Amino acid sequence: MTYEQIEEYLFEQLPMYQRMGKVAFKTGLGNIEEFCKILGNPQDQFKSVHIAGTNGKGSSSHMIASVLQENGYKTGLYTSPHLKSFRERVKINGLLILKQYIVDFVEKYKEHAENLQLSFFEWTVGLAFKYFADHKVDIAIIEVGLGGRLDSTNIITPLVSLITNIGLDHKNMLGDTLQQIAGEKAGIIKPGIDVVISETQPEIADVFKSKARENNSDIIFASDKYTLTELKKYSLDLKGEYQLRNLSGVLAIIENLKEKGFDLPNINAGLSKVITNTGLQGRWQVLSEKPFVVCDTAHNVEGLGETLRQFLARDASQYRFVMGFVSDKAVEEVLEVVPKNAVYYFCTPNVPRGLKVVDLKPRVSSDITVAGYYNSVNDAVNDARHDMKESDALYIGGSTFVVAELNELNYEE
Repeated sequence: MTYEQIEEYLFEQLPMYQRMGKVAFKTGLGNIEEFCKILGNPQDQFKSVHIAGTNGKGSSSHMIASVLQENGYKTGLYTSPHLKSFRERVKINGLLILKQYIVDFVEKYKEHAENLQLSFFEWTVGLAFKYFADHKVDIAIIEVGLGGRLDSTNIITPLVSLITNIGLDHKNMLGDTLQQIAGEKAGIIKPGIDVVISETQPEIADVFKSKARENNSDIIFASDKYTLTELKKYSLDLKGEYQLRNLSGVLAIIENLKEKGFDLPNINAGLSKVITNTGLQGRWQVLSEKPFVVCDTAHNVEGLGETLRQFLARDASQYRFVMGFVSDKAVEEVLEVVPKNAVYYFCTPNVPRGLKVVDLKPRVSSDITVAGYYNSVNDAVNDARHDMKESDALYIGGSTFVVAELNELNYEE
């Protein structure tokens, strides 16, 4: 099979949360444990850091990986979802997993996987773990896909775990209160393994403290550890203001790794080259200065609230938004936080979960100015750009999948 056929097989023949939503969400770790036994338990053959959270886990994962990489460590990085290429999910020192490795892996284990009825996510977790083991990484940064307790990545025993923050996202699978969701994320806390919490949220802090006590794990609340002045000493190339909230947790993880014997003198150098070192895209990514155009993958009320504050702090004669959503998001809640003194270009992301504009239209209140509804992200972007004056500002987002379709984003193969 060619690489393209293999990728199509993974995407189309197996349930995939990125495309299908809740139907692809499996509960229980039995499948991935059985698959990894077949693979020789690769997850036990490398050191790791495990990262969960509602917002910021992807950025935090890339920042930590960049610092390790900058200091000479062969660093694996497993993240999801991808933007342009499936291979973005699995990297070593910023380089995408090799196509031939994926082909050989799928062909070798296809029969086993089909017998186990593996989900797309279980396939890719097994692939990542085997790739990192075969290539003898010094350490791998492993991002949780969804939740924590029942996530396929949760069979690793990391050196340290990180939970970035908790928000009301994926309520149909993780629970409809912060406490319930925090309980699911806290499921990555392992016996005797330190855990860092990036942000202290008083209403759920006891959930993490209780789980840490139960596991005899030391817990560090990073936002209590670093002042804003200390955080601003670092030169982040990720320019979203919300990254300072992630930085506390990142620094606490780096400090913890140093205590465990990692030699990491070049912290600022790593933080200033996250994009160069890891290829991260779509986080407050400025596509044009005049007129100002920015995209961001924030896709829930908490995340959008952060990016919108930064966007609206800019002077502009007219604010414009290209936005699209997936069908299992609380769209009305999102539309409550967006400004009314703006012009909107609504679009449908090109995934099965994409909320069609014909279904979105009745949910948009009459006090929102709509320039048009589009079946294509790039058609919406083109019209918005055409309508802009140099003094206008355009925000593109609402969903990871809107950003993923942008023609301006390319991934170096």
